[in-house]
Amino acid sequence: MAAADKTPRTARGQRTVRIILDAAAAEFGERGYHDGSIARIAQRAGVAIGSFYTWFDSKEAVFRALVADMSRQVREHVVPHILAAPDRLSGERAGLAAFLDFVRTHKALYRIIDESAFVAEDAYRAHYVSVAEGYATSLAQAFGKGEVSDGDWQVRAWAIMGMNVFLGLKFGVWDETRSTADIAAAAHALISDGLAPRR
Repeated sequence: MAAADKTPRTARGQRTVRIILDAAAAEFGERGYHDGSIARIAQRAGVAIGSFYTWFDSKEAVFRALVADMSRQVREHVVPHILAAPDRLSGERAGLAAFLDFVRTHKALYRIIDESAFVAEDAYRAHYVSVAEGYATSLAQAFGKGEVSDGDWQVRAWAIMGMNVFLGLKFGVWDETRSTADIAAAAHALISDGLAPRR
């Protein structure tokens, strides 16, 4: 999460880094990267400025760590729902509902990830590329189990991810009036049945 030489090795250090990252998410989520400050992050975290610098060298360092941390949090929240489903298509539905639930409780995710495209483009790209690679691999594995049709796993992974990202923006950040289950069901119909007319 932090620079290699600042990785916390004790439970106390891990807790401190977690508190700082949560404070950074709140700060950057509200003010954006450029208006966010280390002083306010430390204040939000309830730590001294010196404690901040124990773990992070700069505002950019904590921002980069936050992008990686939020990417990991999304995967850790969504993947178990996919794996717990009886098959991959059901897993897609459950995973999207879980993603929407995550976004509704972590609205800063979109602002932070979007800003990383300009602040730390390599971290922005790594976020999506790592998710896509895992997604493509898992789709290929589902094909091996006979749960999905054959296809271009990379294209499918990026297409589904793109759909989920914008569904999260619309129904996670902008509009919470519809249930996540209903949104996931509508998207599931598109994934499982496509746009071709039923004959």
